[in-house]
Amino acid sequence: MPDILLINPNASVATTDMMVGIASAEAPAGCRVTGRTAVQGPPMIVNEDELNAAALEVLKVWRAAADEGWDGVIVSAFGDPGVELLRREAGVPVVGIAEASMLAAGEGGRRFGIATVTPDLVVPIEARAAALGLRAQYSGIRLTQGDPRALAADALALEEALAQAVQRCIDDDGAQAVIIGGGPLGQAALALTPRFKVPVIAPIGAAMRLLCSKLAVTP
Repeated sequence: MPDILLINPNASVATTDMMVGIASAEAPAGCRVTGRTAVQGPPMIVNEDELNAAALEVLKVWRAAADEGWDGVIVSAFGDPGVELLRREAGVPVVGIAEASMLAAGEGGRRFGIATVTPDLVVPIEARAAALGLRAQYSGIRLTQGDPRALAADALALEEALAQAVQRCIDDDGAQAVIIGGGPLGQAALALTPRFKVPVIAPIGAAMRLLCSKLAVTP
């Protein structure tokens, strides 16, 4: 069974552990998911400069771990920093959580929206949707209020704020699926999934499923 490397570009070991738990729950029996964390940078990426800097951190993490025999890699920050660079270097399948969740949300031609906490990442997130050829299906982003890092530190407040953003995606934008846009929002994404009649896409699980399809294993 595959050995999967999950790279967290957010410099938080606790967040990496949470992400690994979510990915492992989606993985097939016998698949091992190992997390590695960016050494430099903020504990939560909240703007475009931090996202761009994280691309180099992703490469550093990969190069430090590359000789350990990985079968695939998940880059677990929404915006997919370093994914294209890593694909040219790694020699194994590489999946980003924004890419995976957008592809999942847009299945069957669905219109999809994004609920997230980071207003300063709207431009690169929308660029990612366009790069994937999904701009016509993308219904827009709805944002929570207040400081993203403070909100993310309060699990209940985060879930409720994101729930309101999801509802706006559905009611105001006509979204037929909604992505919870952020790796550190992984637990909130799982909690929100059963609360709505439309699919709520948890990006880390979507990335695990996409990577398994590339590796021809059943999650």
